[in-house]
Amino acid sequence: MIRTLLYLVAGVLLGLIIHLVVILLIPQFATRDVYSVISQLDALNQPRILTVPGANQPNPLRLDPDFVYAVCEIDLADGPGVVSGPLPEAFWSVAVFNDNGTVIYSTTNRDGIGATLELGIFNRDQTRLLASQQIDIAEGLLIVESPVDSLFVVVRLSPPHPIMRPRYQEALAGLTCGNLE
Repeated sequence: MIRTLLYLVAGVLLGLIIHLVVILLIPQFATRDVYSVISQLDALNQPRILTVPGANQPNPLRLDPDFVYAVCEIDLADGPGVVSGPLPEAFWSVAVFNDNGTVIYSTTNRDGIGATLELGIFNRDQTRLLASQQIDIAEGLLIVESPVDSLFVVVRLSPPHPIMRPRYQEALAGLTCGNLE
């Protein structure tokens, strides 16, 4: 009786461990994750405007149809990254994602940043160089430290009226995105 109960408990524990390992490993084998979709947009060091799908169309990136989006891929192995440019006075937000699609930094213009986006993204080694003043940066640059070199940045704007969408898309297309020189 005790031996049977022991086997039962051991079987349940082994089953739990196997299930946890499988669940944690499945994302590593995914071929259509967010980063692979973004990588196909040819957005390395340049903003790309994302097309928001219409009603009853597939929306794999789960884009909100009320916003206008731009995405930019940056590789910090080539140097510190920067995303900058003037944006309209309406609500906007910016988010930095790692290569797993996890947000590592996010802010909005409601945080007192103003109408100009000035975001500098540094890896740990570049942050140390910045701290020892071996990298020159523009004054007012918002500093973000990234634990990974491959990342992407999403900027979204909320046009107050649908007729303003093209103007907002132009503003996003005019952003500077890439590596510092």
